[in-house]
Amino acid sequence: MKKIKTRKTLTTLLALFTAVSLSACSTDKGASSSSSPQPTKAVEKGTSSPTPVANADEPGWKSDTKPITFDWYLNFSWFPNKWGVDATSQYITKKTGVNVNFIVPAGNENEKLNTMIASGKLPDIITLGWYEDAVKKMIEGNMVLPLSDLAKQYDPYFFKVADPAKTSWYTQKDGKFYGYPNASSSQQDYKKYGENFTSTQTFLVRKDMYEAIGKPDMRTPEGFLNALKAAKEKFPEVNGQPLIPLGLHDFQDKGNLSFLDAAQNNSMLANFLAIPYEKDGKLYDRFTDPEYVSWLKTFRKANEMGLLAKDIFIDKRPQMEEKTAQGRYFAMLYQRSDMANQNISLYQKDPNKVYIAVDGPANVKKDAPNLPGPGISGWTVTLISKDVKDKARAIKFLSYLMSEEGNKDVYLGEKGVSYDTIDGKDQFKPEVFDLMNKDRAAFDKKYGSSFTFWMLMDTNMMLKWAPQTVEPIKQPEDWTKGKTKSFSQYDNILPTGTSEEGIIHTKIAQNWGKTLPKLLLAKSDEEFDQLFDKFQKERKAAGLDKVQAYEQKEFEANKQKLAQFAK
Repeated sequence: MKKIKTRKTLTTLLALFTAVSLSACSTDKGASSSSSPQPTKAVEKGTSSPTPVANADEPGWKSDTKPITFDWYLNFSWFPNKWGVDATSQYITKKTGVNVNFIVPAGNENEKLNTMIASGKLPDIITLGWYEDAVKKMIEGNMVLPLSDLAKQYDPYFFKVADPAKTSWYTQKDGKFYGYPNASSSQQDYKKYGENFTSTQTFLVRKDMYEAIGKPDMRTPEGFLNALKAAKEKFPEVNGQPLIPLGLHDFQDKGNLSFLDAAQNNSMLANFLAIPYEKDGKLYDRFTDPEYVSWLKTFRKANEMGLLAKDIFIDKRPQMEEKTAQGRYFAMLYQRSDMANQNISLYQKDPNKVYIAVDGPANVKKDAPNLPGPGISGWTVTLISKDVKDKARAIKFLSYLMSEEGNKDVYLGEKGVSYDTIDGKDQFKPEVFDLMNKDRAAFDKKYGSSFTFWMLMDTNMMLKWAPQTVEPIKQPEDWTKGKTKSFSQYDNILPTGTSEEGIIHTKIAQNWGKTLPKLLLAKSDEEFDQLFDKFQKERKAAGLDKVQAYEQKEFEANKQKLAQFAK
């Protein structure tokens, strides 16, 4: 289950972390007894002379700062930034000698990544959602190197900056771990800082429109539909263009995050309805829950009433960002981080026309939502390819970015340029902070700090330097406090790859991706029922029982892991 999409959080998490505190700071983690190797001499491939003895007490990157450029693939087509344009990335390159050439897919991420995997050759470093099938494909295909082995051989300091809970969580059956997460929080972090954790999942409305129609209760199907109808009638157009009564995440081949993204078993709607993941220790098929189905029918009814614009079925993130910036949506079942930049722009023009979080769809008891907070799986994982041009420099650069020093550099930038010590605290200079809150895109290009480059950000270190959250980020963020939970035990339980269960799950997920729009576009509840029953029969015929048995086994293993970490 994914917390932030990034896909899915996120998704631009970089906007979320503009001025937001998700958790309190932490210091570099000590290595566990099982992951504290003795320094070894290493011989680089293609050379005859040994490298210097690695020092477990000294950051490895300091031993070699000669210029080198790594090709770094990001599996997020929306990522807009280039390394070396801004002051922060220039500073990091000057400091470490490492330059980065980001490779970002122009279209469908999965098609691009699968093509690269099929070619047998990958860029030096890869960052993608931990939930992607490609993670397992690359590991099982021996296309990525174990970070555990690279660290032992070239940079044992890695184990001083890596969190043992995270490395253990990502350890494979061969006893090695291949990726390291960003935005990850362990059970221990929840004990320390859980009350401050927030979620990205929100139900948003345009403030002025919501107030103009009387701030209606939208928690019930009737109230929800009436509010959409009232908004459309009162505000048929926004600056000469049709109002879009309801905004959703984009439809993909395996579903839609607002309703259900089957690729990651994540559903904002089910979370808002507080539908449990498990009952009596057994995973619950929450997407056959009567309340979930009833609300799906409510959205179908919305379409019948002319309240679902055709735009939402075809628009992708760039089009959605444009329409959000224009304020064309009345309501949105959407991740607040994914539209934060646009909300900031709206706020600068008119604070009354921003999007605010309010209570959205709820179950019949009107229970508070159960929203995913930061989990141990994080948002993305970063891996090093077997084709990497310099294994030692690559693992050392990752160690640097993971460390408190690296996180501070990526978050605050260079001292005297984007931050200074003010009133005894290292913090953004006033003019830098002002630009960050007024024009995030311009800030990214000029300064590039505040996790513009979020690939290995540690959100539990961030509070040490983060300023107080300001509007319009603050209100949606605060709304989620007290509603968040850790869903870590449900992460990484879906079968992937070419296993029998993985193939079955992919088939079911793709069928869901085709069925969901049909359900919403059905002309009657009777047609909806026929389509939904057909889908349920087809998923059972495809081998749903095998997938569920696999998921239950992985879920129970996760609980054991988490119990061990909590000791």
